[in-house]
Amino acid sequence: MATTATAMAMATTSPAAPVVPALFSSLPQRIRLCPKPLLSTTSRRLVLPVPKSSSWDGSASEQEDVEGEAEDSAEAASGDEAEGDEDDEKPQPEAVSSSGFQFAAPPEGYIEPAPFDELPPESPEDVAAAYEALYGPAFSGESLMGNNVFEVKVVDPVDMDRDQRPNDDFSERVVQVSRVTKVVKGGRQLSYRALVIVGDMKGHVGVGVGKAKEVSEAITKAAMNGRRNLVTVPLTKYCTFPHRAEANYGAATVLLRPACPGSGVTAGGAVRVVLEMAGVENALGKQLRSKNLLNNARATVKATQMMRQFSEVAAERGLPMEELWK
Repeated sequence: MATTATAMAMATTSPAAPVVPALFSSLPQRIRLCPKPLLSTTSRRLVLPVPKSSSWDGSASEQEDVEGEAEDSAEAASGDEAEGDEDDEKPQPEAVSSSGFQFAAPPEGYIEPAPFDELPPESPEDVAAAYEALYGPAFSGESLMGNNVFEVKVVDPVDMDRDQRPNDDFSERVVQVSRVTKVVKGGRQLSYRALVIVGDMKGHVGVGVGKAKEVSEAITKAAMNGRRNLVTVPLTKYCTFPHRAEANYGAATVLLRPACPGSGVTAGGAVRVVLEMAGVENALGKQLRSKNLLNNARATVKATQMMRQFSEVAAERGLPMEELWK
């Protein structure tokens, strides 16, 4: 390294009469006289200068050096800009047309639908019919067919008369009507709470609770609440349970057992009412611990939801119905 530096220093101090050792006689004259790094640190490329003639001109060499440094700085700046552009640019998804993807041909007889703006205007009757086809009849039980949907009045079920209530297959049975009191700053507020069981005798039953200032309003609210909380009770062809079940609700515990045909419903209290409204004809029920009517009714519904049909169990096990008892 010291020998190379000494030789380069000697070459630069006496350009008129260069004295070059025999070690560097085979190198080009520009490399011997211009001590520049062969590998540029900015552009990362090997610099191989073109050899000049034996007659060396110092001014030309200096001009060439300045031009070379300017080229290196320009290349470094362009390289930095290219790297910055590469960092800023994000990969763009390939266009569908360039990927060669082709959509499937439409089937035979396909007719392209008309644009939405070009369809004929819909009448209020058409809109009402479409809503009824999607969501069923109105909550009040009255059909919207032929009526203007913008003029339909929403009636509170509590404000309905007995004749205007929903006309469906569900029956109502009042289990309990109790008077409750709410203590406020100005005194006590008296109201009534009704417990109503709703069912269709075909395996659907619901327990509803309602409170109001009047008894009739409380019963109506409870009936509507029972219709919102309907459940399906699994029954066999003998109108009994497929198997036994036990459930707890609060402090109440209810036991349910299937019974042979002709046994009837052997239960008491709210359990009997729930089973009869669900359509159970042969069953055994027992209330344990608490005698609260609401808790026992809800415990009965909870016990029925724990039961499963034989077909469901066979489907889960992947066996036919005949293989369950083998």
